[in-house]
Amino acid sequence: MTFTLNPRFAATFPPPVMEARRWLDGVIHPDDRPLINVSQAAPVAPPPEALRAAMADALMTQPESHLYGPVLGLPALRARVADEWTRSYGGTVQASQVAITSGCNQAFAAAIATLAGDGDEVIIPTPWYFNHKMWLDMQGIHTVPLATGDSLLPDPDAAEALITPRTRAIVLVTPNNPGGVEYPAGLVHAFYDLAQKHGLALILDETYRDFDSRTSAPHDLFSDPDWADTLIQLYSFSKAYRLTGHRVGAMTASVKRLAEVEKFLDTVTICPSQIGQIGALWGMENLGQWLAGERAEILDRRAAMAEGFPALDGWRLLGCGAYFAYAEHPYDLPSNEVAQRLVGAAGLLMLPGTMFMPEGSAGGKRQMRIAFANIDRAGVQELFRRLSNLSI
Repeated sequence: MTFTLNPRFAATFPPPVMEARRWLDGVIHPDDRPLINVSQAAPVAPPPEALRAAMADALMTQPESHLYGPVLGLPALRARVADEWTRSYGGTVQASQVAITSGCNQAFAAAIATLAGDGDEVIIPTPWYFNHKMWLDMQGIHTVPLATGDSLLPDPDAAEALITPRTRAIVLVTPNNPGGVEYPAGLVHAFYDLAQKHGLALILDETYRDFDSRTSAPHDLFSDPDWADTLIQLYSFSKAYRLTGHRVGAMTASVKRLAEVEKFLDTVTICPSQIGQIGALWGMENLGQWLAGERAEILDRRAAMAEGFPALDGWRLLGCGAYFAYAEHPYDLPSNEVAQRLVGAAGLLMLPGTMFMPEGSAGGKRQMRIAFANIDRAGVQELFRRLSNLSI
């Protein structure tokens, strides 16, 4: 039987997290050295009990929660996001400028679907979030890498040199996945000005905004009355409220663009999960203090990561923030081989830089991403102990 396959899918690399999990096959971890999994940036604990109770109550008492809902999301949740963004960023965001999606990955896919087609170009700083690259590859859109160097901060002048008549958008992720770095507000605004100048969209993925270390707004883009002509902001409720399995994200953009996004969403999922949206709304309304505690814990783990690296012989920390540390390893082997050896030699599962960089990149061969959101300070210290005793 002939297996017919879209050649764009054949050319797209397999999901990296799933590939890394296969490295665990057949490996036995002794009781005194259990596996430390720092490969995936997602909470593994369930939502707080009160949130689960609210979702369970909706399941039992709200018949409409089992039906199709509005394609662009529940009006109450859209309004709540708009109010929160207006309060925290300044400027004005209307509920009609917010769409709820089935996770932030879908928000990115929907945004790109409205912006670019076969042969168009999108500029993304490297190291990049691999799911962004995968979606662009599957759509026949050329990913233009923007090197960031050791700072992991993209340069607007370098980005401008990459713009061609086929460029449709620039993508930024802050706090960054995989690099962890928080982009300064001035840098974000410089990219906004660049996108405005060239008539491009600026896609700003703020999945990890709730764990930004700054007390001030991470940018002021919404204060521009014309922000919707340029900015497409993405967000995820998964990390803030531990709703990963319920797939709830958001896109903030112009009303005109969301009318096009509605076409995409209606043909893919029809509507986001009703129960997930109910949970996200309840979380926004009731879990502010709890989320502040979650942020404080993540910032403490970030501090533990930063404190541990100077004592780790040969390793160099390049970026650290939100859920991630991004580092350079000291070994002669490429990072994809180092990552696989770490599983058996140290009981550590982390992702190599080769998964976040263009194929053949010299930098990717020296780099590793450590997602520390699911290990506390003691777990971070154990991770460093194993790395310091490692022989590869």
